[in-house]
Amino acid sequence: MPDSLPDVTVVVATRDRPGLLERAVTSILGQDYPGHVECIVVYDHVDVRELDVAVGPGRSLKLINNTHRQGLPGGRNSGADAATGDLLAFCDDDDIWLAAKLSRQVELLADPAIGAVSCGLRLRGPGIDKERVLDKDLVTHDDFLADRVMEVHSSTMLIRRSTWAAAGEVDEQIPGGYSEDYEWLLRVSAQTPVAVVRQALVIVDWHGGSFYFGRWATIVEAQRYLIAKHPDLARSRAGLARLRGQIAFALASGNRRTEALKELAAVVRLNPREKRVLVTVPVVLRLVTGERVLRMAQKRGRGI
Repeated sequence: MPDSLPDVTVVVATRDRPGLLERAVTSILGQDYPGHVECIVVYDHVDVRELDVAVGPGRSLKLINNTHRQGLPGGRNSGADAATGDLLAFCDDDDIWLAAKLSRQVELLADPAIGAVSCGLRLRGPGIDKERVLDKDLVTHDDFLADRVMEVHSSTMLIRRSTWAAAGEVDEQIPGGYSEDYEWLLRVSAQTPVAVVRQALVIVDWHGGSFYFGRWATIVEAQRYLIAKHPDLARSRAGLARLRGQIAFALASGNRRTEALKELAAVVRLNPREKRVLVTVPVVLRLVTGERVLRMAQKRGRGI
């Protein structure tokens, strides 16, 4: 650790989930990091509620309203506006940080060439307890073009304020807020490689459900928005096939079969080995519903 430790701000955007929220905030304030930690809880267009959590020396807690557009992106941007730390992080209101997270990540930011750090995570919930830790030290922009890299979760990220300023705030225009974290990571990784602490330091509360479950039209619209906004995604045929495969699956699940077939044809041209083709065809043929396929994937800690 350097002699002068940077201050850290952690933003928790929430629509208020009593119990889960206190658990997340307690894990943030309980970090063993010896520098100052500021936790900002942003209430997303719901009443601000006082939290019964211990705030020790070198820690501070702010409770504010989302002054941006309603939704997770606006909540995170409101928190970033109010942040005073040299470093910035996000934590979902149902996730838990292990005590060494910030200490381990700040060590890697001693390298001035690194502007962002992630770490491994553990999925924990009914029927699942699984670590996901990358076997590499850096994730590059090309890596993110080729794959979502699920191990780099929004709750695992710690970035410099200069990186935040260069990449820009979280996109509040992306339809439904879907894929907002991936869209932001594409911009962050265009500025800096993301260093990785090869240790699971975040527990993700995996309950096998999603806010977007069954919102097929929103998923289609959001993924098309993402592709249009980031033309560099075309540099990776496999990566673009993955995104268009997700679009095809959502179209099929939403009973838009003709559009799904056209999208599938494009996916096969890009990457004949794209695995989403195999799960989408049975949905197009109405042998199984998209909801059932997604539930089966989520039981294994995966998505489509």
